Amino acid sequence: MKRLLAPVTILLALAACSEAPKPAAKKEPPKPLEPITGRHAFHSMYAAARGWAADIQGLQLKSIQLPEVKAGPGTAGAWQAIFVSPSRGRARTYTWSAVESPGNLHKGVFAGPEETYTQRGQVKPFLIAALKTDSDEVYKTALAKSAEYVKKNPDLPINLQLELTAQFPNPSWRVIWGESISRSNYSILVDASTGDYKQTLR
Repeated sequence: MKRLLAPVTILLALAACSEAPKPAAKKEPPKPLEPITGRHAFHSMYAAARGWAADIQGLQLKSIQLPEVKAGPGTAGAWQAIFVSPSRGRARTYTWSAVESPGNLHKGVFAGPEETYTQRGQVKPFLIAALKTDSDEVYKTALAKSAEYVKKNPDLPINLQLELTAQFPNPSWRVIWGESISRSNYSILVDASTGDYKQTLR
């Protein structure tokens, strides 16, 4: 019996050694870093901020353009939101970013430190439910009103900012042609609740 088992064992060992090595699993190429819309980023940050204060309201949302992430129409590689807690008189800044980047931007949602909040100027807190129109829709509305300006200034970056002021009953998106409001000579206001065009600012 032992004599029969020995050759079988040797044959099995040889067969195992002669098996071709399995090809290494192909690594999928890394997915491109994708920008997202403002409403998407805002709600991601809001979900995190609710753990800080249950009665939070929005104060400001603005896009941040990153060289590593190519922005699309009405989207950005990073966003910054400021939330306030009226009952506590406190404010807190949150960011969402597609990638780690200079300027204290971290991938995903990141919470900044708390600060004392008192209303300054015309900007007021707004209810989260008031943000019904997303930044990509707002971009289309602004673009439709800006054909002549865009034709003359095709290479200007476009940024977005959301705030509630005493000028309108609902928060407004501001679509800005330029690096910032202070460095821009043209922007469009769109109602964040209804999506309606409001005003052209020059």
